[in-house]
Amino acid sequence: MPAHDTPRIAAIQMNSLGEVAPNLARAADLLRHAADQGATLAVLPENFALMGAHETDKLGVAEPDGAGNGATPIQDFLAETAAELGLWIVAGTIPLASPEPDRVYAACLVYDDRGQRVARYDKIHLFDVGLPDSREAYRESATFVAGEIAPVVLDSPFGRIGLTVCYDLRFPELYRALSAAGAEIIVAPSAFTHTTGRAHWHVLARARAIENLVTLVAPNQAGHHASGRRTYGHSLVVDAWGQVIAEARSEANEVVIAEIDRNRQTEVRGGFPCLSHRRLA
Repeated sequence: MPAHDTPRIAAIQMNSLGEVAPNLARAADLLRHAADQGATLAVLPENFALMGAHETDKLGVAEPDGAGNGATPIQDFLAETAAELGLWIVAGTIPLASPEPDRVYAACLVYDDRGQRVARYDKIHLFDVGLPDSREAYRESATFVAGEIAPVVLDSPFGRIGLTVCYDLRFPELYRALSAAGAEIIVAPSAFTHTTGRAHWHVLARARAIENLVTLVAPNQAGHHASGRRTYGHSLVVDAWGQVIAEARSEANEVVIAEIDRNRQTEVRGGFPCLSHRRLA
């Protein structure tokens, strides 16, 4: 496929609501805005289609894997929007059915500019935590099934893209596996809580980019949601030297655009070849 040496990439920040239809309408507007600004790749945040009042709400909108026949409105929307806008879309996560009736996969799907699905990654690391010095606690494994431990990297006109989701940012071994598989861009669609985001969001995103000499695209949820949860926003694009080159500044819906210089990334990797200096597998 033809290469883009300086692609424009959009990190789509959302304040997703408790119903699917208005979230898809909002995502469509934001994706169109990204395309109008010249973006050729757009990344939606985790749970972009639904941030429900209850964790079990996702079970009621979970879709079978594969678009068509009107049974998969979220997947159909993604395929149709990608084709209409001529835009590659990394679709945050959506709930896809699993063999267990009371749990679903958190699936990150990728569509090319013709609307063809070209990759799927199911979130590996589930957010089962209690936050220090807080009454906040989360147990994603109650409603999500963890994905197979298999890093996903795909070819695109913008370079090799590695897929991660949110809590994965805390597991550098996954990012190392992606870079070892040739990733030049790694996406991290997220719904970081305000508490953990304020403490760790920037340092984690920059560290993963620095360690692997990759561009990191990290769209986040932002603001207050139907469940009462507050997410951090500050959607980021970080370059391969760890510099934040674009960042959202609101707790609202926002499109963050950055131009990626792939030639510069190649120069950095050539002059600072830490990836080839590894001594531990």
